Amino acid sequence: MDLQNRLDEVARDHKVPGAAIAVWAGGELIEAATGVVNRDTGVETTPDSLFQVGSTTKIWTSALVMRLVEHGVVDLDAPVRKYLPEFGLADAAASETVTVRHLLTHTGGFEGDLFEDTGRGDDCLDRFVGYLHGAAQVFEPGAMFSYCNSGFVVLGALAARLTGGTWEQAVRERLMGPLGVTHAGLFAEEAIVFRASVGHLGPENVVNPNWQMPRSNAPAGSTLCLAPRELVRFGRMFLNGGMAEDGTRVLEEETVTAMTTAQVDVPGVRGLLADRWGLGFELFDWGAPVYGHDGGTVGQSTFWRIVPRADFSIAMSCNGGDVAGLIKDLAFPVISELSGVTPTPLPTVPERPESVDASEFAGTYTGPAAVQEVAAVDGGLELTTIPGEFMRNAGVERTTEKYVHHSDRSFIDLEGKGTITFLERNGRLYLHGGGRAVARA
Repeated sequence: MDLQNRLDEVARDHKVPGAAIAVWAGGELIEAATGVVNRDTGVETTPDSLFQVGSTTKIWTSALVMRLVEHGVVDLDAPVRKYLPEFGLADAAASETVTVRHLLTHTGGFEGDLFEDTGRGDDCLDRFVGYLHGAAQVFEPGAMFSYCNSGFVVLGALAARLTGGTWEQAVRERLMGPLGVTHAGLFAEEAIVFRASVGHLGPENVVNPNWQMPRSNAPAGSTLCLAPRELVRFGRMFLNGGMAEDGTRVLEEETVTAMTTAQVDVPGVRGLLADRWGLGFELFDWGAPVYGHDGGTVGQSTFWRIVPRADFSIAMSCNGGDVAGLIKDLAFPVISELSGVTPTPLPTVPERPESVDASEFAGTYTGPAAVQEVAAVDGGLELTTIPGEFMRNAGVERTTEKYVHHSDRSFIDLEGKGTITFLERNGRLYLHGGGRAVARA
């Protein structure tokens, strides 16, 4: 396979400034890189380049917690307060009943997109847990899936507390060291000794001037930087039943099975987001079991999939442009050709969308990251997204997009870039989009 030329071509077609890809297939590692890590400096991207890998970090945090489960230190179904007595939310009942399993499966029900910067000190996770005392409850714990970054910060604080150090120390000593990871950074001062990528924003791919994100969100995905091969290395550990390349046992085989066993269904139209969620992992049914996780920071994106049937893993990172196009036109075909498993196609706009009265869904849906206003128009609906302060600082602007009916209570925007689904729980209406459930005011 001429991976290099294909990456060059697809990245150019989708205006991606720089990208790197690593594939484990047929018992060997294949790598390629294209473009630049920074358009302002012109530094070339190489397979050694580090990218911010965003929420793929959540599997590193999940693995730390599951090691504690293996050793009998943590019970998945025990309340979080058993291990972090100071944990609390705005809802007193939920504060007592949210479990470790709820956090790993994004079913805790509290506000998830909270990105408070609580400083660079080693106490930043504890301070973030204290900040969560004001976090609102969107639905009762365990009622449904809603992606929760905040919950993974709590898991990181739990792992740090029970291992007697910081989250970063635990990742290095209990995961990266045994795995043999070499190209990684957990702080900016670590990433800078490598060829580190920056994010690019907007149609003009302008360099993101704010590279560093808050340490307080590190266990959820704000700081970890990796070369794609290191995610493939991590994926191979799961393929090998918890064993590193040199035979070092990192996780028990039963733990790998537990992490990749479905715990909760994900509502909505199937696309890049999972069909179901395990203990940390996204789970996909592509005619064969597939698991992985995607990640994104401001202007950087990572795609990571593992196909156990084929002893196959792929990781791809890029720093701007049309990420979905890069996945659809490069990653998906590579998966099909080298693993024999065909990814589910991304959803498309129906040729003749059914005209529906969307007035029952009209209203304002307010979450911590943005306010979303839904209005019924022309047999479909309009969705206006008004970003909050954090999202505005990340370069997100107010938008209004037309959505047409896709299926059941799901709608797709006219460019086919996103879907939303409306759900009812206990008499309340929720907009579920991007994995998040937001209640109508």
